[in-house]
Amino acid sequence: MKEQREEKHKMKDRVIKNNRVTITGEIVSELSYSHSVHGEGFYMTNVKSTRISGNYDVIPVTVSDRLMDINTDYRGNLVTIYGQFRSYNRHENDGNHLILSVFAREIDFWNKNGEISECNQIFLDGYVCKEPVYRHTQLGREVTDILIAANRPYGKTDYIPCICWGRNARYSKCLAVGERCTMSGRIQSRKYWKKISETKYDERMAYEVSCKNLELFKEGDNRHE
Repeated sequence: MKEQREEKHKMKDRVIKNNRVTITGEIVSELSYSHSVHGEGFYMTNVKSTRISGNYDVIPVTVSDRLMDINTDYRGNLVTIYGQFRSYNRHENDGNHLILSVFAREIDFWNKNGEISECNQIFLDGYVCKEPVYRHTQLGREVTDILIAANRPYGKTDYIPCICWGRNARYSKCLAVGERCTMSGRIQSRKYWKKISETKYDERMAYEVSCKNLELFKEGDNRHE
């Protein structure tokens, strides 16, 4: 069974080469309707993935009604999600917002009594589509924000915000718009406060890729194929 599952996901990886996500964690919200495409319904849920430090990320997941029973409450279930990190722009009164979620292609359910290791991994192969922003945190850590465009089949593109630390921050701040790079790391969530008016702030959640490894793509390099 394990060998069959691994082979199935290897086949998926060969199809989706430039945007691959694997997260393991606990489903912590009910399914809520998102949209339909050609009669296939898509729903949103949240998966809580614990870090080594003991902190955790709550990651939004888009799932098809062909993968999960929409009438079942899955909260508390342990799952591994295999898919892609996708984005779309949603227009609201205060402007456009980049909405991110993991698009689930396969789901494995786990027995709570079994031993599973927490997993939160992403690999991206894409293009720098915005000038990197280099800065220091209040504690003096170097950090660079970059936006990566990962192309989907059929002409669509996902725009993925990424954050690099330390030596990766110093390296990535020099990347030029249009350069192709590969990146691996994890998806992280963080809360922030957005100023609505002079007296009102709204708590929101942001999602980004925390970079672990970053390198420029070289023509003829097939290590990531």
